[in-house]
Amino acid sequence: MVDTSVTLSGIRLDNPVIPASGTFGFGQEFKDFYDINLLGTFSFKGTTREGRFGNETPRIAECTAGMLNAVGLQNPGVDHVICHELPELAKFFHKPVMANVNGFSVEEYAEVAQKLDREPQVGWLEINVSCPNVHGGGMAFGTNPNNAAAVTSAVKAVARKPVYIKLSPNVTDIVAIAKACEDAGADGLSLINTLLGMRISLRTRKPVLANAMGGFSGPAIFPIALQMVYQVAKAVKIPVIGMGGVASAEDVIEMMLAGATAVQVGAQNLVNPYACKEIIEALPQAMEKYRIQTLTDIIGGAWK
Repeated sequence: MVDTSVTLSGIRLDNPVIPASGTFGFGQEFKDFYDINLLGTFSFKGTTREGRFGNETPRIAECTAGMLNAVGLQNPGVDHVICHELPELAKFFHKPVMANVNGFSVEEYAEVAQKLDREPQVGWLEINVSCPNVHGGGMAFGTNPNNAAAVTSAVKAVARKPVYIKLSPNVTDIVAIAKACEDAGADGLSLINTLLGMRISLRTRKPVLANAMGGFSGPAIFPIALQMVYQVAKAVKIPVIGMGGVASAEDVIEMMLAGATAVQVGAQNLVNPYACKEIIEALPQAMEKYRIQTLTDIIGGAWK
């Protein structure tokens, strides 16, 4: 029997497969397709202090080997999440969940993180300093090492749960930002978030997205994500969660060889609601094919 389990900041996961924030909601939409307790965990919808409608429509566009989104952090706000979404989630998901935290100021990140940190079902805080679809928040903090470190320090000051900082690929040197977060006390890193992209309608001669630009995700970005995970994992001593274009069990193994301890699946959930289930079910066979007995043995295997 192969061993698919991994440990993420002291919490054991049955497998390393984690649906990414923004592609799995709060689990409600997927629980009727399959028992989501087979997941390692999942990262729930990015949450801010106040509820947000998000950007104007259209805010989704298809493109070759991927998709663009400019949803703009639509969410009901942290108090609603605590009073409604988490009690509902506890009825059908019986594992620690990852809370994705967003903000428009250092103070907002800390406030939202502190509230979610108190919730017993939250196992980790994933601090998104990398959203490319909102103005004045998200990526504004994730493209500068000092700003990213300031958010990390503020959240660590109020949180007891492990803090993972979600990094943007839309930077000159992702390693410098990763190391700044590590030095500021981060317990782990998540990368990569979406790349910036756009489409233009040939009929209207205008951008397809109302926001003009959006986050590009899907299989087309996998080689870029892999390269960045490889670079960052080599440079830091804290765990890395790899993501970006993951669509198969083989992709999971490749991400782990690059240095990821766990792997998030994003856009593929929107293409196929069974994507994570199918990846998890295919993982033991893929491990046997490549003569892997224990997944933790291969973490960083491409450079160790």
